Amino acid sequence: MFALRGENDLGIGDTESLKEFVRWARKQGMRAVQILPVNETGADHSPYNIISSMAIEPSTVATLPHVMEDLTTADFKKITAAHGVDQFHDGRVHYDPVKSLKVDLLRAAFSRFSKRGGIKRQEAFAEFRHGQRSWLEAYTVFRSLVDVHCTEVTSNWPDNQRSLAGAQGWLNGLDPEPRAEFQREADFRAYIQWIAFQQWESVREECDAQGVALIGDIPVGVSIYSADVWQEPGIFDLTRSSGAPPERVFAADPFTAKWGQNWGFPLYDWFAMSHDNFAWWRRRLRLMRRMFDLVRVDHALGFFRIYSFPWRPEDNMTYLELSDDQAAARTGRGLPGFMPNDDETPENREKNRRHGETLFRLFLEESAPHCLIAEDLGSVAPYVRPVLEKLEIPGFKIPQWEREPDGTFTPGADYPRLSLATYATHDHPPVRAFWNEWFEVIQAGPSEQADAALSQMRQLMEFSDAEDIELPRAFDAEIHRATHQGLLRSNSWLVIPMITDILGEEDRFNVPGATGEANWTARLNVPVSLLDTAFAAPLQRFAETLAASGRSDE
Repeated sequence: MFALRGENDLGIGDTESLKEFVRWARKQGMRAVQILPVNETGADHSPYNIISSMAIEPSTVATLPHVMEDLTTADFKKITAAHGVDQFHDGRVHYDPVKSLKVDLLRAAFSRFSKRGGIKRQEAFAEFRHGQRSWLEAYTVFRSLVDVHCTEVTSNWPDNQRSLAGAQGWLNGLDPEPRAEFQREADFRAYIQWIAFQQWESVREECDAQGVALIGDIPVGVSIYSADVWQEPGIFDLTRSSGAPPERVFAADPFTAKWGQNWGFPLYDWFAMSHDNFAWWRRRLRLMRRMFDLVRVDHALGFFRIYSFPWRPEDNMTYLELSDDQAAARTGRGLPGFMPNDDETPENREKNRRHGETLFRLFLEESAPHCLIAEDLGSVAPYVRPVLEKLEIPGFKIPQWEREPDGTFTPGADYPRLSLATYATHDHPPVRAFWNEWFEVIQAGPSEQADAALSQMRQLMEFSDAEDIELPRAFDAEIHRATHQGLLRSNSWLVIPMITDILGEEDRFNVPGATGEANWTARLNVPVSLLDTAFAAPLQRFAETLAASGRSDE
């Protein structure tokens, strides 16, 4: 969402930008648009480190007078002038000032709604709050405390506010005036969610009108400093931190290469969750079905068994240079590994298989057949894909990772029909980037690495039915066309190229394990309305290969 640029956006993609993009995609002959999670994020702004499993990120709200009934043109001009919005349009998202601007605009709208909202709209607001009370009441208190303390890190809050029960006692002890002031702030946070839910319903309506399926994303975890953990700590295991084991593809980061990715999310206490028939998950999935046609289940492997750490991410560097024995001695709780069971014995593998199948059957109960997509990438246990196939849940097929026993690319024609094919996700470099990395290795001179890079080029062209292309060569129009051809001709039910691959760009949205302003800030180079002009040649190539593949109904 953040990467979209609309004609009138305020430095970040919003619901109106997404509608523009859906209309644009439909004109290109595409019938699906996939986006990253849209839950509210914390201070690091990662869409996968969410502070609520239910609340929508306020920056996705289109805060424009012609979209928001409660926002006047006068207030809009006054507030945007005060924030200096021109500084937000330099090609990246500047989260802190952008979010501050949006909150000020929403606050002005809420002030007007509180005074002149009208009976019908006030009743509609009350009805929304009642219908979402199972999470919204606690969330609005939590979110208001985040503002009070200028941080979502609950361990830095006063002891009597670090849980819902404690905060309720603290509120009850306040004098009438400060309690009323706090309640107004909670009402404001509820108003933001009401507006956000309305706008997202309008996005869904636009997608339905265009005949475009909207694919959402449900993160595998929630922040340890989330409203969910604050409200229901008993359904989480707060002693360990979830993540992923070391993978060759992320070898550039020393910690990730040694220990794996430490995401910091608490684990779920599945036994505790079973006491109310997994109400928390059912509520979450029902919301996703309300917003999206299909839902990508992030890190599906983690629902069979999850890799976890006995330390928090902020302690990662402490363990970077330690041996296994030194690290185990320091933690007193062993080393990173899989929970609840490793895969070392047949008995454990069977337990993990049953565990994952049970959970995905539960997820299907709250969605519908063929509405879930499993992100099954990484260290895939041998029982994962058979379970997904049995339940008719498509998984991912990334050509450069799908290999035959002899190491060559698996032909796209051999992909199972119930699958999603793509060259990369938000965590990986797009095609142009990794192709040119191969080319640079080759240009450096003869070596084993150069031979391997050339072999990769040849295999990708063979996958793309373009063996006659002369290699090696830098990424160009012919390579671009061929890679589209290979993906679109695969047997997969869904083909979802990243927008960067369609446009032939090198921008990357996230580098796992890296920190800094580059992650989650990249935006399209031009507004959606100018894509056809700015990228006429690559879009023409894509349109031609799409038409030739038979996937387009144009």
